Amino acid sequence: MAATGTTASGESAYYVTTPIYYVNDAPHLGHAYTTVAGDVLTRWHRQRGEKVWYLTGTDEHGQKVMRTAEANGVTPQEWCDKLVEDAWKPLWEHLQIANDDFIRTTEPRHTDRVQEFVQDLYEKGEIYKGGYEGPYCVACEEYKSPGDLLEGDLCPIHKRPVEWLKEENYFFRLSAYGERLLEFYERNPDFIRPASARNEVVSFVKQGLQDLSISRSTFDWGVPIPWDTKHVIYVWIDALLNYATAVGYGSDQEKFDATWPANIHLVGKDILRFHAVIWPAMLMANGLSLPRGVFANGWLMVGGEKMSKSNLTGISPRELTEHFGVDAYRYYFLRAIPFGQDGSFSWEDFSARYTSELANDFGNLASRVAAMVGKYFGGTLPEATDAGPAEQAIADGLAAAAAQADTLIGDNLDFSAGIGAIFEFVKQVNGYLSDQAPWKVAKDDSPEGQARLATILYTAAESLRAIAVLLHPVMPGTSAKLWASLGAEPHLGALADQRIADVATWGGLPAGAQVVKGEILFPRLENA
Repeated sequence: MAATGTTASGESAYYVTTPIYYVNDAPHLGHAYTTVAGDVLTRWHRQRGEKVWYLTGTDEHGQKVMRTAEANGVTPQEWCDKLVEDAWKPLWEHLQIANDDFIRTTEPRHTDRVQEFVQDLYEKGEIYKGGYEGPYCVACEEYKSPGDLLEGDLCPIHKRPVEWLKEENYFFRLSAYGERLLEFYERNPDFIRPASARNEVVSFVKQGLQDLSISRSTFDWGVPIPWDTKHVIYVWIDALLNYATAVGYGSDQEKFDATWPANIHLVGKDILRFHAVIWPAMLMANGLSLPRGVFANGWLMVGGEKMSKSNLTGISPRELTEHFGVDAYRYYFLRAIPFGQDGSFSWEDFSARYTSELANDFGNLASRVAAMVGKYFGGTLPEATDAGPAEQAIADGLAAAAAQADTLIGDNLDFSAGIGAIFEFVKQVNGYLSDQAPWKVAKDDSPEGQARLATILYTAAESLRAIAVLLHPVMPGTSAKLWASLGAEPHLGALADQRIADVATWGGLPAGAQVVKGEILFPRLENA
């Protein structure tokens, strides 16, 4: 596989993309799930000290968007502009998504380059003209094989009747790339993850690929075919190219070289074949490096159905953040649902985890430690002079948790287990406080008693310093509050500048730091 792009200084870029989302409606929990996962992943790599580029955006062409706009009495462009500015971008800001770019497929920086890419394929003989007839799902923007349809000629994903289309199209010679793709998968076994997704794609390709219709002539909302403007480019060909056009393909070679290929394309499993079959074949045809990986996350389910607006099961993230808060929202979906598997959202499960894991285990730990440092040492963090086996066990627990979380989150995209490893350390620190009982030790006024009390509270506060760093990619707002409560920034610098590799180095928070009891991190829920 081609090497990762490097910056002008030679530093590798870690490039992560979400799917670009259709703007036929406002974003729901499923869209936010993938986007939050990408944000946690890229924040984690930033805290590794890596150069990172995180891309998201909107897919604005195609028949589905055109029909939605018509139904609302506006032009497609007016519809896209309104939804992007009033719904999509504000939600990502609300959820604290730290994306580096937001690509819209109606932007000239994209559409011009799409035409150039397709023109290159045409001139290389990779595209030809032909006819096509078959069942078409507008919601998927995809022709279906008759064998894939459910009873009653329903789309297997959207459970809606397909339309029978017959039109003259231009075709990409996808069938010529089956063996090359299989060889590529063999050489790069981690290109498609999880393993179940890889097995699905390999099986699909082994059955034989058909040439792909890449133009439409029955509507005009799309990027025109440059050599035949009666046709527009098939929306999926247009959409996939965003990953390259957004980082300078055809317009900024230096930026493109510094960023491409993508390290991870995060996608829903329903669009896996586009990203793991069609996209790499297109890149092969035009002589470009292939991405390093595609990771297909599962679906969020409601009542046994995939969460989507078309199925009337789309839930707005704001319905949950208004009740639980943004950081709890970010935490819950990545902790409760193993990434790569389907998972059902449950209000009751969210409430239970909020109370048990966030309010009781984490929030109460932070509150107790700050309160005791304030009560017994006037808010000035004391020095640890009486460390023994119990304290060594905490330091060892931190080292193990940090190493596990780094591998699980940063490399494996196993957010659930990685966050779980951090919270096992939270529980260990809670257990340490219960065992050491500083509120009892405080009654011993002797120098030995006070030294012991100081050591216990320093150990707990230093543990919270590490917890703030480890949870910062997951819960940036809460971690920042904890960092401020510990008085860490004047001594250690900004939380975002702390490095994962250094987090387990014991003694980072210096004695003398001013600890204050800030606001409750996870307040009691009303009507939980």
